[in-house]
Amino acid sequence: MLTDIVMPEMDGIELAQKAATLAPEMRVMFITGFAAVALKAGRSAPTAKILSKPFHLKDLVAEVDRLFQSEDQHGRL
Repeated sequence: MLTDIVMPEMDGIELAQKAATLAPEMRVMFITGFAAVALKAGRSAPTAKILSKPFHLKDLVAEVDRLFQSEDQHGRL
């Protein structure tokens, strides 16, 4: 899942938490311009890569590629 953290109505962390109930093996990457503000202490965020805005498209592609090339803690690719 690729989602922004700051969104109207439901933020990206809440979206990822709800999605994880349906697909716990889902990998998550957040994009944000407000990482320090959005990831408040005490919030339970899924394990995820955070890519700060602004970023170049090649950086996004490289991070997504890394996400799918690396094994997760359960040995899945």
